[in-house]
Amino acid sequence: MERLFTPWRLRYVSGGSKEPGCVFCNALKAPEGASLIAHVGEGCFVIANLYPYTGGHVMVAPRRHVGRLDEATDAELLEMMALSRRLTGLMGSLYRPDGFNVGMNLGQVAGAGVADHIHMHVVPRWSGDANFMTAVGETRVVPEEPVITARRLREAFGA
Repeated sequence: MERLFTPWRLRYVSGGSKEPGCVFCNALKAPEGASLIAHVGEGCFVIANLYPYTGGHVMVAPRRHVGRLDEATDAELLEMMALSRRLTGLMGSLYRPDGFNVGMNLGQVAGAGVADHIHMHVVPRWSGDANFMTAVGETRVVPEEPVITARRLREAFGA
């Protein structure tokens, strides 16, 4: 193969992906079905990552704009973890991964792409998914578009 086309990443790699305001808060304000939100709970929600590491990569974030872990309420933190646990079960059935990465990057220097609204990443992983494309080509091959991830998880949460 000589070329790998990923047109949906153009906004990201060209630097045009930044919208005014908070990406998570903006997603919550968008009309239903117009965002990548898969589930909205009492204090937190699940959203598919627009620039995923693997198929099924989602994030769990508080509905309230919270920039630091110590600013989150106990209820928000408990719900984030409960939703992350539920996601590993749902994704275990939907995607059949070999494992998961679950965690947070707090602050820009720690790798947070959205540093002003805390969020937990839930990333399904498969043996061999970090292949030569990531290591040599600095490119990730993701077999599922984020909009499909959001739709599949909306259906799974609704079941």
